[in-house]
Order: sequence, then structure tokens, then C-alpha cells
Amino acid sequence: MYTFQLVFILAGISSIRAAAKPRNISCVHYKLNQEESGGLDSLTCTWEHHMNPPVNYAVESVFYKQKEILQCHSKKTTCTLTELFTLRDDNITVTVKATTHHWNVSSEPRTFALHDISKSLPPKDLEVADSAGSLSVKWRRLSPLEPGRCEVKCRKVLAGGEIVECDHSETGNNTRPYCLLNDEANGSIMINNVDSCTTYGFSVRCVLGKAIWSDWSKEKLHVTKLNKNHVNLRLWRKVSELEENGLRKVRVMWKGIPKDCGGTFDYTIKQTRYSEHMTGGNYTFCGNTTCDVVVNQDAHRINLTVFQNKEVLVVKSVYVPAVGESLPQVTNIQTLSDDKVIKVSWMAPMQPVSGYKIDWTQDGSQYHWKESEYTNVTLSGLQEKKPYNITVTPLFDDKTGQGTKVLHVCSSFGDPDSIAITVVPSYRQAFVSWNTKSQKECSGAVQSYTVNYYKTQDVLYLNVTVDGKMRNVSLKDLSPDTQYTVNVDARALTGISKSIDEKFTTTKFDPGLVTPLSVAGSVIIFLVLFLGLCVAVQWKKFQEKPVPNPALSSVGVWASQSQQKGICFQPFRNPSESHCDTVYPEKAQSTSTPSLVTGYDTNTASEYIVDYANSGMTLGHYTEDESPVEPAKTPPSPGESTALISSDSSTANPYRSQSSVESPVPETEKLSKHVPVKQQERALLKTIYVTLDMIEQDHKR
Repeated sequence: MYTFQLVFILAGISSIRAAAKPRNISCVHYKLNQEESGGLDSLTCTWEHHMNPPVNYAVESVFYKQKEILQCHSKKTTCTLTELFTLRDDNITVTVKATTHHWNVSSEPRTFALHDISKSLPPKDLEVADSAGSLSVKWRRLSPLEPGRCEVKCRKVLAGGEIVECDHSETGNNTRPYCLLNDEANGSIMINNVDSCTTYGFSVRCVLGKAIWSDWSKEKLHVTKLNKNHVNLRLWRKVSELEENGLRKVRVMWKGIPKDCGGTFDYTIKQTRYSEHMTGGNYTFCGNTTCDVVVNQDAHRINLTVFQNKEVLVVKSVYVPAVGESLPQVTNIQTLSDDKVIKVSWMAPMQPVSGYKIDWTQDGSQYHWKESEYTNVTLSGLQEKKPYNITVTPLFDDKTGQGTKVLHVCSSFGDPDSIAITVVPSYRQAFVSWNTKSQKECSGAVQSYTVNYYKTQDVLYLNVTVDGKMRNVSLKDLSPDTQYTVNVDARALTGISKSIDEKFTTTKFDPGLVTPLSVAGSVIIFLVLFLGLCVAVQWKKFQEKPVPNPALSSVGVWASQSQQKGICFQPFRNPSESHCDTVYPEKAQSTSTPSLVTGYDTNTASEYIVDYANSGMTLGHYTEDESPVEPAKTPPSPGESTALISSDSSTANPYRSQSSVESPVPETEKLSKHVPVKQQERALLKTIYVTLDMIEQDHKR
């Protein structure tokens, strides 16, 4: 018998103290190659020792029957002896010794029986087979072939790819199935209540007595076959609106046939009028999960038959109501959306129901559906931020009720819609308005809007927050003639959307002052134009008036004020308008007054002379040929002298120089004498123009 001693040399302690001994020593005896039997063994021991490194370990061992001492060294709390040839009924004593430069300490010796610390090899060659709705699992053990037990681990792969532990409730305590073995190498076990067309995985481990369990064998995968007793075919239909040709399209959908089942499956649909009680009808061969058929406006029954390998597997039917048929339906549908999940609830009809069918679609072409026994259901696995149309239909014994729809229910909500803003600046304020543009089908409802603005040059941020129903706001107390930057934030429970920055500049002047000034300026301009027009009209009239020509006039003395009564004198008028238009000058002596204008003919027609007896004023007149005519010779009044104006001032001055001395004239004398002339001679006379201011000046002299 050998003694196996493990010595540990511990170092790093500066002072010699009572060091803690290594404790809790455990060892495992197993084959170096766990995949094959035979070969050399190994022994691995571990312990606990809480000391600071560096630590040196030494191992000494004694095998009692083999009388052999083995030793190993390590600086960790584990050590392995390899290439051992041992006897299973031998015992081994292990001692752990720790040594440093300053002290050494040894553990208490620990003795083990090799058959209690031996670890078996894992089983190999697993086989799985179907057997009447159950699975048979077989394996082969390696050495040592001694009495023991083996345990089977079963895992199931779900439809979504999730792997779960199998349900072992048939054992009574939900433990893994196991079997007891003696010296035989092969083991087997039956796994009951397995699902049809489901992937299972199996692995096995074994143990000898109180020894250590072997490692798990490699996992073996197996797909179960379809069991008729497990087929639960579920059938539903989606009926479209009645078309112009009087037909309706019915989409038939079914579930319950696993996709992973082996064999060949065929599907046949037969539609018959409900009144014909399954007699007659049309057959349609369909695909795996959906099929479209056409019916008229009458009530129909759709029958689905599933064949597996040319044999009838299951038959199921569903009712299609007639157009306008009065059927019970659910009411008060409520929905709640959150993170790609829609919770639907409703109020049941008065009639007792056997269940409900709920179908939903996102695009109107692909439908999903499920069943529920309750008045609520949760729809999961939906697309993010997409609207869905949901229909709830009650089920009765052999018929269906009327479906109730709820449209555009979003699976989740995103950020609010994008925002486009418009700014109208003025003197010290700006009017900001905005519109939301739909960028997503399921945008979050806006709770509030925040208008942010700041001066471009100093970036001092200000903001105004308004209710989500508002679409405009006025920014006041702004600086005139200043550039600002503004943007709008839309806040919802799902996030925030921000508009692009918009720049604007306030006006330099107050529009309230500019408008009155503009009106006043317009009025002034109008008045100026009006006055100018009036002046132009008056000037035109002035230019159109006859202007006296001094070269064609004579000079006379105007009567005194007391002598003007009864005198008729209206200058610058048309002679034909009044008998007072023509003024007749006195007749001068031809010898005393020469011709005023040379070149004029002095031979005129008979003269029509008016003698102003009491006026003392002498006037001249002209004939039609524009030649001056000598006035009639009348004795001059006392004190009056008549002579031509001196030629020194002008070589062609037409005025005669005269002076007058006022002499009283009796008022009883006649004012004028009218000498009649022939009518044709009067027509030849011209209007005489008199310069009155010159007459007045001469009269004062």
C-alpha cells in the first residue's frame, strides 16, 4: 500500500506566523480520453487555501495496494497526476503541503476510495425512433461496465426557434427520465406525449453507484411524425364585397398542419349553398395555407379536406353568410397600441357564442387571424408603426355572426409629422404660422408646439410654447430692422420633430406710421396735380382770349364818372354779341393827323360815326382792310390838344399824344348820336381795341 502526499511550498510571508492549512481537498479519477475506453487514468485534486502569492505546492501520494508514491508541483490550488495505471478497488491518501521562504504548513491527510471518485465515460451511439406517438431513445455505454444508472435529457424546438426543456410530468415529479442498468452496455428509454412534426434533441449521461456523473453525450436531433390524434385543423374565411357581376371572393385560410411534417399533403375545398345541405357543389384544389373561391350572394358552406399520402387526414367546414343577412355582431371595440402590440377588447352580443375569430391585415392582401374564447385578445408580432384593419366576428354552433371592423389601428407611433413654417415680419413683431406634413403613417399625436427664436448675431434663445391645436403665434417686443432665426418643435409622447430654421428681418419703420404718411403724400400729390391742371386750364383760356394790339388802336379820353351814365362800353367782345361792343372814335381832322401806319390804304367806305358829345373822348376806328381812318372832324373840347407821340422814342409808335382838361358838360345833352349807315358798310367795320390804362393815365394828366 502506497502513501500519496501532496506538498505545497508557500512563499511571500515576511514573518513566521501560524499559517492556515489547506482544506476541503477533493479528487476526481477519470480516463484521460473520455471518448474511448481503455488507456491510462488521471487524478485531479483541488483544495482551498487563502494565502497571498507566490506559493509553491508539492504533492506526495501513497497507493495502498500498489505501494507506489507519486508527486506533483503547482503554484495554484489544483494539481493533476497523469499517466496512472490504477486499480478500481484501491484506496489513496492525499496530503497537501504549502511552503514559503519563511514557513511551511501541511493539510490533514485525506483518504479516498477510487471507485467513489471515478467518473464514467459518456454514452455513445444514440438512436431515436418514432413508436405509436412516442419516441424510443437508445444508447451504448463504455467501460467500466458495472451496475449504474443513466439519465436522458430532452429538449424541444418551438415554432419560433426557441428551445425548451421537455415536460416530464409522467414521472410524477417532473424529473428527467432515467433507466437502471446492470452489466449491460446498451440502454434505452421511451419518451411519451411528444408533439407531432416537432424537432426534439436528446443526450444521455451515466453514473456508477455513488461515483461522479459522466459528461453529457452529443445531442441527437429528431423530427416526429404527424399523429392524426394531434391534428387540430382551424379554418377561417374572409369575404369581400359583392361585385357588379353578383359574385363575391372568399379567401379560405387554415392552420393546424405543421410545416415540418414529412409526407405529402393535399388540400381540397368544396363550396355548397347552405340550403343544399352538403349536396352538390364545386371542388377546388388549393395550396398549403390559403385558397380563393368565388360564391354568389347566397349563404354558403366551405368544406376543407386534408389528405396525407392520398389518405383523408381531417375535414373541416366554415359558414359564409348571405348578402344582407341579419346576424349578431360584437359592439364597442376598443384598441390600445404599444411597441408593435395591439390589445383589442369588445362587448359580446346578446346571444350566447362559442368563441370569436379575430383577423387583421396591414396591406389588405395578406391576412392574419386567431381565435379567442374571451372578449379580448392581444395581437403581437406586428410591423412597427403600421396601421392595421381589425375585424372581430362571433361564432355560434354551426354559423358565424356579422363581423365588426375597426380601421387604421397603429401598432406603434413614431415622432410627430414634419413641420413647414411661414414668417410674416413687421416693425417690432413677427407672425409665425406652421403646417404639419405627414411623413409617416403612424405619427404621434402632437401635445404642444414650441416656437424657438433668437437674434442671429448674439444667439440669445427665446421660446414660446402653445397647445397642440394651435398653428400660429405672434412674437412681440422684437428689435426693429434686426435679423432673427426661428424654428418650431412639435412634441408628442413618442418623440419630438423639429422644423428647419427660418430667417426673417423685422421692418425699420412702424407700418402704422407709414400708412398715414403714404395717404397724406398721396393727397398732397393729388392736390398739386389738381392745382396744376386748374392753372393749365386757366392759362389755356387766357391764351385763347383776344389781346389788344397797340399798333391797331387809337387813344381817347374817358369820360368822368359823372358823365359815364348811359355809356355802353364792353371791350374785348365779339361785335355780334351786343350793340354795346363797338366803340366809335371821334373824327379827327385829316390834315392834323397823318397816317399812323404806312402802307395802309386811306380810301375807305362810308364811315359810321358816333359822337360822344358829353364824354369828351375821341376814339378811332379801322376799316376791314386794316388801314387807319381819320376820325371825324369835331371841334375839340376846351383845353384839349391832340398831337402825334414823339418819334424819338419809337419810329413806329401808333399812339397819339394827348392831354385833356376837364370841362363840365351839361348832363342834359345827349350822350351820343347814332348816324345811320348802310348795312353793307357796317359789316365792314372791325372791333376797336383800346388800352384803358393808357387812357386812364392820360386822363389824369
